[in-house]
Amino acid sequence: MIFLRTSEKAGSCFIRTDQLDGETDWKLKVAVSCTQRLPALGDLFSINAYVYAQKPQLDIHSFEGTFTREDSDPPIHESLSIENTLWASTIVASGTVIGVVIYTGKETRSVMNTSNPKNKVGLLDLELNQLTKALFLALVALSIVMVTLQGFVGPWYRNLFRFLLLFSYIIPISLRVNLDMGKAAYGWMIMKDENIPGTVVRTSTIPEELGRLVYLLTDKTGTLTQNEMVFKRLHLGTVSYGTDTMDEIQSHIMNSYSQMYSQASGNNTSSTPPRKGQSSAPKVRKSVSSRVHEAVKAIALCHNVTPVYESRAGMTGETEYAEVDQDFSDENRTYQASSPDEVALVQWTESVGLTLVSRDLTSMQLRTPGGQILTYCILQMFPFTSESKRMGVIVRDESTAEITFYMKGADVAMSTIVQYNDWLEEECGNMAREGLRTLVVAKRALTEEQYQDFESRYSQAKLSVHDRMLKVAAVVESLEREMELLCLTGVEDQLQADVRPTLEMLRNAGIKIWMLTGDKLETATCIAKSSHLVSRTQDIHTFRPVTSRGEAHLELNAFRRKHDCALVISGDSLEVCLRYYEHELAELACQCPAVVCCRCSPTQKARIVKLLQQRTGKRTCAIGDGGNDVSMIQAADCGIGIEGKEGKQASLAADFSIAQFRHIGRLLVVHGRSSYKRSAALGQFVMHRGLIISTMQAVFSSVFYFASVPLYQGFLMVGYATIYTMFPVFSLVLDQDVKPEMAMLYPELYKDLTKGRSLCFKTFLIWVLISIYQGGILMYGALLLFESEFVHVVAISFTALILTELLMVALTVRTWHWLMVVAELLSLGCYIASLAFLNGYFGIGRVSFGAFLDVAFITTAPFMWKVSAITVVSCLPLYVLKYLKRKLSPPSYSKLTS
Repeated sequence: MIFLRTSEKAGSCFIRTDQLDGETDWKLKVAVSCTQRLPALGDLFSINAYVYAQKPQLDIHSFEGTFTREDSDPPIHESLSIENTLWASTIVASGTVIGVVIYTGKETRSVMNTSNPKNKVGLLDLELNQLTKALFLALVALSIVMVTLQGFVGPWYRNLFRFLLLFSYIIPISLRVNLDMGKAAYGWMIMKDENIPGTVVRTSTIPEELGRLVYLLTDKTGTLTQNEMVFKRLHLGTVSYGTDTMDEIQSHIMNSYSQMYSQASGNNTSSTPPRKGQSSAPKVRKSVSSRVHEAVKAIALCHNVTPVYESRAGMTGETEYAEVDQDFSDENRTYQASSPDEVALVQWTESVGLTLVSRDLTSMQLRTPGGQILTYCILQMFPFTSESKRMGVIVRDESTAEITFYMKGADVAMSTIVQYNDWLEEECGNMAREGLRTLVVAKRALTEEQYQDFESRYSQAKLSVHDRMLKVAAVVESLEREMELLCLTGVEDQLQADVRPTLEMLRNAGIKIWMLTGDKLETATCIAKSSHLVSRTQDIHTFRPVTSRGEAHLELNAFRRKHDCALVISGDSLEVCLRYYEHELAELACQCPAVVCCRCSPTQKARIVKLLQQRTGKRTCAIGDGGNDVSMIQAADCGIGIEGKEGKQASLAADFSIAQFRHIGRLLVVHGRSSYKRSAALGQFVMHRGLIISTMQAVFSSVFYFASVPLYQGFLMVGYATIYTMFPVFSLVLDQDVKPEMAMLYPELYKDLTKGRSLCFKTFLIWVLISIYQGGILMYGALLLFESEFVHVVAISFTALILTELLMVALTVRTWHWLMVVAELLSLGCYIASLAFLNGYFGIGRVSFGAFLDVAFITTAPFMWKVSAITVVSCLPLYVLKYLKRKLSPPSYSKLTS
């Protein structure tokens, strides 16, 4: 909506936009001055005015419109920009506001920046689907072969369908059931893991995805950083103060203010001997004390922070003004500003004794350590813009009538403005390497004449219609010459706990990390360095802002020449490159060890995710904590949300929700790995189980002249897939190839998983061969060894089959768990118990005339040794092969565990 009027005296208010762009700093919004000036609120209804607004669009950083009031004598036209608007999904932080709504519903910026969620299917499920299709083709082929060998006699199509039904066990129907139960089990294990408390699994279908990730796209604010600024360093050129020496600054300030009041002259010579040698002329080199004082005063005056007092409950309007001092009490005060850095600086000046107590559009008041209130009149304010990278203020000291121009900004912008010095560039580099955000503070004293001359030119420039921005900038630049460099400040944006080791671990695991943030380029680069997203030795290539196809082409070529360097690119340049050179950009960016995209809108984040999926075909994971990360989380193959300061929007939209960023390491390296390995083993084993019984049926049919007669009767077939083998096969869910501690210690093991070798056509064919070998052995063995008592072939082959399956589970298991042993014994017990009362089922075909199963026969020695012989022949070679394989080409994890 267009912001028409507010209860705040200044005609402006602050809003919080953390759900829109993920930044927790407050944005200053200004009311339309024409309506703010109206004497009473009711007058809004008596004026005749209209608003022109541009059509709804995605960009949350721009707006164009005009406000026209027609009933005044010359009609009043006012241009509207982004600072006259209040977006939906933002919170008014101060005062009350009245506005006219222009966008609603689907046209609001926040809705236009969200995308519809899609159903996510894991890669493992897709691979298993491919294998199931292959099995179906095998089933059809096998049935046709059988009918052909019969010679198409009689009603062959009927036989074809009988064979299709007989061999239907090839298609693993129980696979889905087993896998879904497995996934539920993995989810339960993740939520029960004590090392990552507070983790919630919201999607039960994709735990295996966690083991296959190649790209991790992360948000910055609130995910990697806590978004809490702390003042760390003040550098005066000759002396540097850190957190442990702040008390020295405090004493310097105490001294200089006490002197100012003891010596009314207030000159620079200090009564205490200064730490640096002072030359005879006080003009040339000021004492450290006065320089500290100047620096702190500049930091306390040059900002856009407003102190706000929470009026206590039960305090009426009249008493507020009567008890002015009580209203200024420190515990009531909070600071509002458009960026947390500014607040950190002002809070620091308060801690060393110079407190900002009040501020409005024209004046500021500071309180000294002695308790005096100093009033400064604000003559001009030059706000921070992303082009100028600096902000300035011209103030007049009420007590001495001195006019001073204070300025602070990024070192890039300020190094040309300040007087020549030899330390600024070097110290800025040092602080940036420590991960501090640096600001250079400078000042220039103006005489009354200089100021008056400036003001007349400035107001003239502001009235010009053409190139207003350029003219105003030129006038301001006339002041920005030979400024006196006061100090360099360093503020730290604290990282979340254990971000560095976690990122290090993920990088070693072969995961490429991209940082997508809505923040400024400098900040993003700074955090990328301090979180070790970009290692110290690496170069950073900052992609210059491009607007046209030609510029994009040149920049991409410049970037192509560099090797092994991290890429930093802004959202707008990215848009241009994606429009014209999508393929080239993706190819180059994917080779980078790390990529940082700054000033990204929510839709751009989602587009980058989709670009990676389409161009590389690799699995992506997005992690974020704010409403602006939702579309990215939903677009990625696997979305992880963090419950943070920016609310629960991201964690509710995500597939997995974690409490802290550092938990992601264990989630991927331990749980992702084991989920994928287990599901791969489980899926292939279930297929093997169906294939082996179908092979036996095929052998049986071909021995009996390709008759379509079932080998096993109904209940045996049902029992085979359920009660006899269900528990041991499902207990593969508890299997682990490496201990969690090992997986955490050697994240390199994770790299192997992304190649997808645990489940591919190669491993599948090995299992198929095993099944054919075992099925053939079991059936032929049963037929060979029981020439005389042929009737008992069913009992023998089925018993051997169950034993083989149980042994095969034991062969597949890598680490034993007590539940696995229980499952094996339970199944064996069930089978032996069922032999007694299922005797009718152990006949052949339709000729079951009752007691084919003599309990007497089962307990005889020949039965025992024949079954054992068949089982040994079917399983022993595999055990031998497995042992040889582990000796000759051991997998990487076994090298570590041995």
